[in-house]
Amino acid sequence: MTLSRRQTLGLALAAPALLLLPRGAAAREPEVFQTRTIAINGTDPVAYFTAGGPVAGDAAHELMWRGATWRFASAANREAFEMNPMRYAPRFGGYCAYAASKGYLAPTQPEAWTVYEDTLYLNANLRARELWLQDIPGNIAKGEANWPAILG
Repeated sequence: MTLSRRQTLGLALAAPALLLLPRGAAAREPEVFQTRTIAINGTDPVAYFTAGGPVAGDAAHELMWRGATWRFASAANREAFEMNPMRYAPRFGGYCAYAASKGYLAPTQPEAWTVYEDTLYLNANLRARELWLQDIPGNIAKGEANWPAILG
């Protein structure tokens, strides 16, 4: 089968949009967003509360929780998380909170974050964070309605 230039161009333009579609239910996704078993891109979740933003975790301070390896900037942060992981773990398993409000999963970037009512929410990028911030309570309610069913 030979495609015309117009068909080839149409396929090339449509391909990136396919990445934004909700994932199929072929397999259940991990409960925690992880890359090669490392949770939330190796960022210390406690640091969002104590340092006011993302801080890279250190392999010397790791902890296994909910099927993922979490990294912390210090032994003190690892201990704080170990004592109360639900206090520090990002909501929606560290997947994009805005995507969760829309009914699908998306990875996150450490710089796209919000602490709202003492809960950490991560977003896929700064644009998703802007959209998230437009209606945090409403987006939380929608995300809660979709969670954890969107894991597959």
